[in-house]
Amino acid sequence: MQGPRPVVLSGPSGAGKSTLLKKLLKDYENIFGFSVSHTTRQPRPGEVNGKDYHFVTREEMLRDIDAGEFIEHAEFSGNMYGTSKGAVQAVQAQNQICVLDIDIQGVKNIKKTDLNPIYISVQPPSIEILEKRLRDRKTETEESLVKRLTAARVDLELSKEPGLFDLVIINDDLEKAYSELKEVLLEEIKKTEESRKS
Repeated sequence: MQGPRPVVLSGPSGAGKSTLLKKLLKDYENIFGFSVSHTTRQPRPGEVNGKDYHFVTREEMLRDIDAGEFIEHAEFSGNMYGTSKGAVQAVQAQNQICVLDIDIQGVKNIKKTDLNPIYISVQPPSIEILEKRLRDRKTETEESLVKRLTAARVDLELSKEPGLFDLVIINDDLEKAYSELKEVLLEEIKKTEESRKS
């Protein structure tokens, strides 16, 4: 694939991926882009096809998966979700670094492709701190909180596999975590900025 190397960000909910990404997007406007995922679920009010998601039928999605068009895919609550090669290429064609926010299963699937991204895991200092962060958000029911924490434990255990990630960021200090993230991406950021000047 042509263009800058994509970035795969993984880590449990509450580890701080979104916060770190927001800082990155603010500091490097137009350098990063998101691939638009495919889903078989129905659009929610206000969602735009091709912007929020590519809304497709299960048949279409299964056909494209069989044809090798997807980098990764998964099923949640009866709906399929996935990242297509075309969605990543669309970002690269704009000369942007494509950011993929993907769960640990997706990371393992991408390892089997020729995508060659930079793999980064963002993790909380501990499960206790993660639980406190999730509780402080006040967006979770007790049941969904327990589910998220269980998923986080599995995620953190699986992410210990040697060689799975190029960088593991323990997010106990936002500024420190952000500078680690920037440092690993600096080469790609510079390349992207340079190629825009030419």
